[in-house]
Amino acid sequence: MSNPALAFVVPSHRQRSAFVPNYQGEKFCEMPLPQTSEAWPKFEGARIRNLAGDLYDADLDLLRGRIGHKPFVWPNRTLYFFSDVHADADAWRRSLIASGGVRWLGEADDAYELTEEGEGALFVVAGDCFDKGPSNLRLLRAIKILIDKGADVEILAGNHDLRTLVGLAYMGRKEPRFAHLFVRMGKKTMTLFEEIRREYMREGQTSALSDSQLHDALFPDEAWFESFPEQARGLVPDKKITKELARIREKMVELPRKCAALGMTLGDIHYAAQLARELFLDPAGEFHWFFERMDVALRWGSFLIAHAGVDDVTAEIAANEGVFGLNTWFHRLLSDDPFELYHGSVGSMFRTKYREIDHPFTQVGVDHMYQAGIYGIVHGHQNILRGQRVLMREGLLNFECDCSVDINTRRIEGLAGPGGATVIFRPDGVALAISADYPHVKVFDAARVFPMLTIV
Repeated sequence: MSNPALAFVVPSHRQRSAFVPNYQGEKFCEMPLPQTSEAWPKFEGARIRNLAGDLYDADLDLLRGRIGHKPFVWPNRTLYFFSDVHADADAWRRSLIASGGVRWLGEADDAYELTEEGEGALFVVAGDCFDKGPSNLRLLRAIKILIDKGADVEILAGNHDLRTLVGLAYMGRKEPRFAHLFVRMGKKTMTLFEEIRREYMREGQTSALSDSQLHDALFPDEAWFESFPEQARGLVPDKKITKELARIREKMVELPRKCAALGMTLGDIHYAAQLARELFLDPAGEFHWFFERMDVALRWGSFLIAHAGVDDVTAEIAANEGVFGLNTWFHRLLSDDPFELYHGSVGSMFRTKYREIDHPFTQVGVDHMYQAGIYGIVHGHQNILRGQRVLMREGLLNFECDCSVDINTRRIEGLAGPGGATVIFRPDGVALAISADYPHVKVFDAARVFPMLTIV
């Protein structure tokens, strides 16, 4: 007969939490998946938070005091949020496994199936699929696999994605609004062209243009530096114009150096860029679907989901025209005036970091967001190091979710191990935040903040 006194009881904080997703395929996920949970935010009030010296998240009392009286609406459906995967298909796989929305069965990028939860969920890819990581094309193919498996997938614009799109679309144009857009892509995008050379170009294939013709096709001339400020004034803040001019000069030096480091000439880059235009912009191109499916924002109950955020102008559009209006403006400007899209207010949705040089977001904008029934923003864009954050910005609840998942960002930031992250918005008013850099599932229970929470 066993002796109860000798029985070992696992401490409650070591037991698997009921909030932990049903991970399926853990052996194919190189990052540790959390088995325990923690309230998010974990501090009730500022006093204990300050004593603990942990200022990463806002405290619960602040959220309640600033926004808790609002009639918050939460959709009765599961949503999986991913952002800033940056050309890293392995980080994408780990993030999908962490969500519980897929059942991973093997080593290949397509070796999985949707779980029952995943079949009914919305998968949101909130921007920045390009640059930084090991393979742009592999990540895009991996996202397409999810779509082809029948998942409901929403793709939102990130600044790196749009920079690539407009750089390809307006390569060779000499108008002051367009002449710098290819160079604006910067050295990080040159790896895309190296991938295209490897996969699509034969040995020795290169541009037939002369060196001077290549320079003219790819770079703005000196006249552009004189005419750009006048073109930009009124749309771009003066401080940002000065910064833009300096950055373009820097990029004109960096780009050829990066080409040489990749073993490519400007002729190779030009030829690869022409192929990229076919792959991404031609309706028959392999990756045309990516930009074709892209929007700039998604409404999810009382949340706005975007890559970066909002400013006063986009908040007013949201109030008067809804998120449909934001996406309509995005597509219209993308077609008619990519310069205004990238530098103007709609561009704030994938570029702002709420700095002095960014388009302002003031109480006027907050009031318009309230008028629209939007009280929170879920976004990426600003990479962070301890998993997702929850905070107040002006009068809006913010979930910051760029968790530095791609391999090269992790090296630069000194983060250990492989990356991956997701936020799961459950249909019961709970959001679960999971990342490689935090040992617990962060549990945001909306009812703790919003007494008038409505689930619809």
